[in-house]
Amino acid sequence: MSKPRYVTRIFTLFLLLGFTGAALAQPQTPAQTQTPAPPQTPAPPQTGKPACGPDHQILYKRAVTLLDGAEKKLNANYTAEAKSLAKEAKSLFAILQKECGEEQKQRTLTPKEEQQEAINHKLAAAEESQAENLMKSAEEKFQKAQKLETTQPEMYTTLMRQVKAENEQAQKRSIKAIIYWMRTEQMLFSWLGR
Repeated sequence: MSKPRYVTRIFTLFLLLGFTGAALAQPQTPAQTQTPAPPQTPAPPQTGKPACGPDHQILYKRAVTLLDGAEKKLNANYTAEAKSLAKEAKSLFAILQKECGEEQKQRTLTPKEEQQEAINHKLAAAEESQAENLMKSAEEKFQKAQKLETTQPEMYTTLMRQVKAENEQAQKRSIKAIIYWMRTEQMLFSWLGR
């Protein structure tokens, strides 16, 4: 009798991780990616130094390296490590957006970049949708398994395995969506890497 409770607790943990991954994968609208944060204090006088300098180039290169690492880890089924690397890359791109957003906004995208941005958005939205569908399916199976726990233990175990597999797949798809969104950021700030 202690095993089903243990399995139930593990499932709850997977659900929480899945919802966390889905929350991280929430898309930023184009308005959010193009608009810098409003200044909190008056701008200091111009000293002739550009707002985005060598430090920002280093941040960009680090973010791209983290994003590449996240994709490799995800493809190798190291989901937790991939999620961690993707979150770190996301925070670096957020810094770049905050500090270099104005310069990025002034830069016009080439038709090829606009096309790639649209492709990345479409792929990310598809991954998010699939992750949400998997989470809904897993939740339904979990509810069904809870009802069968005492009457049909074999069916309960089978359903819980399916729930775990669907939650893991949903987590991977959520991380993949984050990576697609960050690839768009990578492209938008590619001028820093030159």
